[in-house]
Amino acid sequence: MPLDPVVLFFVLGVVARLARSDLRLPEALYETLSVYLLLAIGLKGGAELARQSVASIAPVAAAGIALSAALPLLAYPVLRRLGRLARADAASIAAHYGSVSVVTFAVAQSVLARAGVAVEPQMAVLVALMEAPGIVVGILLAKRDDLSAVGWGRLAHETLFGKAVYLLLGGLLIGAIAGPDGLAPVKPLFGDLFKGVLCLFLLEMGLVAGSRLAELRRAGPFLIAFGLCMPVVFGVIGLVVGRGLGLSVGGCAILATLCASASYIAAPTAMRIAVPQANPALSIGAALGVTFPFNVTLGVPLYLWAAQRFA
Repeated sequence: MPLDPVVLFFVLGVVARLARSDLRLPEALYETLSVYLLLAIGLKGGAELARQSVASIAPVAAAGIALSAALPLLAYPVLRRLGRLARADAASIAAHYGSVSVVTFAVAQSVLARAGVAVEPQMAVLVALMEAPGIVVGILLAKRDDLSAVGWGRLAHETLFGKAVYLLLGGLLIGAIAGPDGLAPVKPLFGDLFKGVLCLFLLEMGLVAGSRLAELRRAGPFLIAFGLCMPVVFGVIGLVVGRGLGLSVGGCAILATLCASASYIAAPTAMRIAVPQANPALSIGAALGVTFPFNVTLGVPLYLWAAQRFA
């Protein structure tokens, strides 16, 4: 199957940065594209949720929250014992890998749609639900000797009302209230243009990912290996849980993708507030410089292939 255009746009951005091209997207455009994608994903998921019962959503939601909380507990000892990282750095990286990447989810949706693979509508809820638990567990790992030092009020506000979670939840709520018929007038904007906007966003992400390669060289080979291997391990866990929940091939592939992804929007902000002593170059370098490119180019097709074979 030919590569999805969104992947090729990402590669175009990476090559531009490595070739030291003067290609740049205006900061205002980048912010606009990110707002659009978050709202579009939320609206689409909310419209589909309007057709679902709470009973059909609850098991998947509970599993997603549990996975997000458990994955950092698996990553942390690997980072501490094999990587010999300081507690703060290991906890920060574990938090990034317990949370999820909205853009990776959007790419997975695009790849599955191109392949004609259907996905359960409730999977969109997981993007919002799986943002915060992994971050909280990461903070607990870093601060378990002095939890009073964490500003939980400010942290909760930044996590719940930060751009990513707020727009996703807001879009889900609007979509669920309005329903498919109510959203029909805005479908040309938030539906038909979605993939084109995603291509532009991935071009910018390619530029950003290319700029993080220098940080990875300073971090050493362990984090590069971690950023490549851990998504596969977590993807397999998501796949097994998805089959246990009785999800379709598409649902299993999406859950595997979410487990394999790593946050580079919500997690860095939260960890900067709660664990300021952690080195952000390590966590963002691994999440955005290694795991995100791997998932976008190879990971998502791999998770889909595994879901098809496992099914």
